[in-house]
Amino acid sequence: MTGRRPGSGRRRRVLAGTHLLLIGLSAVTLFPLVLTISTALKTSQDVKVNPFGLFSSFSTENLVTAWTVGNFSDYVVNSFLLSVPSTLLVLVLSTMGGYAFARLPFRGRTVLFYLVIMGLLVPFFTYMIPLYFQLRAMGLLDSLLGVNLVLASTELSFGTFFMRAFFSDLPPELDQAARVDGASEWQIFLRVMLPLVTSGIGALAVFTFLKTWNNFLVPLLYIPSGRYRPLTTGLYLFVGGRSVDIGPLAAGTLITILPVIVLFVALQRQVTQGFLSGAVKG
Repeated sequence: MTGRRPGSGRRRRVLAGTHLLLIGLSAVTLFPLVLTISTALKTSQDVKVNPFGLFSSFSTENLVTAWTVGNFSDYVVNSFLLSVPSTLLVLVLSTMGGYAFARLPFRGRTVLFYLVIMGLLVPFFTYMIPLYFQLRAMGLLDSLLGVNLVLASTELSFGTFFMRAFFSDLPPELDQAARVDGASEWQIFLRVMLPLVTSGIGALAVFTFLKTWNNFLVPLLYIPSGRYRPLTTGLYLFVGGRSVDIGPLAAGTLITILPVIVLFVALQRQVTQGFLSGAVKG
């Protein structure tokens, strides 16, 4: 008589099959990224002769071409000028709004909250043309301020909904005790509540930065002169304005996605923790 449990062999086979399937799906997902990196770091001749060979040669000429000839050095700066202020604005307003909807009783709170999250249901395509004329009338078209405001507004509904879930889960005794001790509402928010939702703030910061960094349509529509052109529209024009050279194109793509990859890898644990906590609390 053996000590093996009935069905244990079948469970191991199912587990092994699941792992093989996940490995296969991961390989399919990662191969385009690995191929892009490999192509960006090849010589131009090797790209033409051996386009699918991975890391068969090494050269930075494609990166130099994209950085200088393709003006990607300017596009990187512009992308940060558009993404960082938009992300900060979303964090400030979403955190304050989430706290107010979760912790402050006021007339019409539920109705107002539903109106805010209705922004998640309205596609940007339905109002992008009227918004163009509104920005032009206000003198905000083709400006950093105007585009930052548009980018932030597209993420505020989700940000408020997301942060409200975190503040709602905190025990009411915390702010009640702080009020008994004479703390003002701002002191309760800044010193008591805010330090307890840092995981949510971190996750929202990364999510918002990724969304604004990768946004293509907003800069394309509302920066018609191209003076603040970010990486997304710059890469599009880099492809459309010349015969396609795969090496510099791959290098431009790598420059575009590299900050996103670095940010996600550096903050992966915080992002996962924040979104899992938000899912449970929401």
